[in-house]
Amino acid sequence: MSNDTFKALLLEQNAEGKTLANIKQLTQSDLPDEEVLVAVDYSSLNYKDGLAVTGTGKVVLSWPLVPGIDLAGRVVESRSDAFKPGDAVVLTGWGVGERFWGGYAQLQRVKPEWLVPLPDGMTARQAMAIGTAGFTAMLCVMALEAGGVTPDQGPVVVTGAAGGVGSVAVALLARAGYQVTAVTGRESTHAYLRELGASEIISRDEMQQPSRPLEKQRWAGAVDTVGGPILARVLAEAHYGATIAACGLAGGYQLPTSVMPFILRNVRLQGVDSVMCPLAQRQVAWQRLGRDLPAQVLEGMIEEVVLEGVPEKAAQILKGQVQGRVVVNLQD
Repeated sequence: MSNDTFKALLLEQNAEGKTLANIKQLTQSDLPDEEVLVAVDYSSLNYKDGLAVTGTGKVVLSWPLVPGIDLAGRVVESRSDAFKPGDAVVLTGWGVGERFWGGYAQLQRVKPEWLVPLPDGMTARQAMAIGTAGFTAMLCVMALEAGGVTPDQGPVVVTGAAGGVGSVAVALLARAGYQVTAVTGRESTHAYLRELGASEIISRDEMQQPSRPLEKQRWAGAVDTVGGPILARVLAEAHYGATIAACGLAGGYQLPTSVMPFILRNVRLQGVDSVMCPLAQRQVAWQRLGRDLPAQVLEGMIEEVVLEGVPEKAAQILKGQVQGRVVVNLQD
């Protein structure tokens, strides 16, 4: 990055409406007119980023756009009293990387209310190894706790367990003393999931089988990153009084179930949104991530790429070929 230009991944549309993703040299005059200028050290690759970069689905709402729903770095300039130059910050959500320019740029201007101070002892790289996926996982764990799910009540199941949200959820729950059952469609991830703390692994195929309205009770709680038939089965197999935290729909947005688990077993289905999560809850979640997720566990989830490697990884994450968390290094 020179004094005058910096590198960014820019999404544009051609005349046929196809998404074009190219590395461009930009200047500060190209950036949005927001109050805080951040030198971005790291970003990350989430499923939603994969959709945006590949042009799959209607994720991008403003053209042209720098994607990347996460970023972590240092404040360079600030017109806000909330931050000063040199402050280490992290940003997830708020429509960044969808409606507003995001983290796949070495410099970015953002609103101060989108930023959270980087927790003490956490590096920008670690923050992006967590990113939206890990932040969402913590919100799911907090939802289970709010629902009264405790480790002595029985197993907690995590669907899509080898993905970004699932990996962090498995690690957080296992460290908190829960017996974690991981659902995955890839046998190659079994050793990885056991290292994160999964005590049992079951196949995605088993959980995709159509369920009756009520099945044998198996789960005290769940973190579901998938939706669709798998979530329907998790609900049918939930214990009396269970809480299910649902945060994803990679397996479909429809839910083929009935009201029976909710009425006859007092099951709570708690939706979890990380995009518009209030600031106070964000701060609690990030502080807990800094405390509850050991650095060595986090390091074991990381695959690092440079900005030029993002398009290829974006295609892979949509095919379910990415394990753990992809961190994007923007310092080169």
